[in-house]
Amino acid sequence: MSNILVLIELSGTGQILGTASSLLAAAGRLGTPVAVVAVAPGGGAELVDALGGLGAQRVYLAECDQVGTLLVGPQLEALVAATAAVEPAAILVTNSVQGRDVAARLAVRLKGGLCIDAVDVRSDAGRIVATHSIFGGAYTVESTVEGGPAIVTLRAGAIEERATAATPTVSTVQVSADAATSAVVDGITDAVGTSSRPELREAKVVVSGGRGLGSKEKFELVERLADALGAAVGASRAAVDAGYVPQTSQVGQTGTTVSPQLYIALGISGAIQHRAGMQTAKTIVAINKDADAPIFEIADYGIVGDVFTVVPQLIEALKERAAS
Repeated sequence: MSNILVLIELSGTGQILGTASSLLAAAGRLGTPVAVVAVAPGGGAELVDALGGLGAQRVYLAECDQVGTLLVGPQLEALVAATAAVEPAAILVTNSVQGRDVAARLAVRLKGGLCIDAVDVRSDAGRIVATHSIFGGAYTVESTVEGGPAIVTLRAGAIEERATAATPTVSTVQVSADAATSAVVDGITDAVGTSSRPELREAKVVVSGGRGLGSKEKFELVERLADALGAAVGASRAAVDAGYVPQTSQVGQTGTTVSPQLYIALGISGAIQHRAGMQTAKTIVAINKDADAPIFEIADYGIVGDVFTVVPQLIEALKERAAS
């Protein structure tokens, strides 16, 4: 089987980010998943078992002195070295800020083709084919690369299955990044989490509210439903602009793109900019008193009604079900 490289992103404290499992599952569809991790010299051994549990059949540890002090450079050099060593058919990267930066630089270095923000990936007659949802989800298109490895950035949450656990073989190499082509990290300050809710981009369930909620105080209804479902809280741009919630909660073309298993839209009209950020959700439920709201065009289930009447009943039903 062809080797498929997967760049594993780590947190500032060296933990594997949640996107790794879906990337390795996608790689398993295409060939042999090879996890590539840029680590400090002597580090990374504790990651091997965890990556094997996520489906990596091989782990490529690239030790670099500049890990933690340079942005992107160590990860780029790790992929360049791994590409030379295993000659992959494809290279998969998360469609994050760092992932897109690494993928673009890698495409230049390898003179390869780049498929950005894919929501699916498959192999067809030996070619890697990426699927994209574009123009606010109005069109689904496919792209492929003619010659050389395909470099694909995958949207977080788009791939839902998980790969079979494996006992990986491990390769360790030393690489060096050029400080002249990378931003220097002066320091890392961890943001203190104040919420027990899932992170928006990676959440399996998202409850979002729009301007139809009417005020910051009434937006609390969105949070109540989210807590009842163990969901993340999102919002339309209109709700953010109105000051109901911070910009970090914005879902859409100029906010966060999500692909959860369930997306519930409360009081959201469904402007194309918002739909661009959530239309690939597996199931969409919309509640809006305007029967002509565009959100109903893409909803799997729609309720025409007042959110302040419907949602409290839904929350009570969820509580009763949890208690039974």
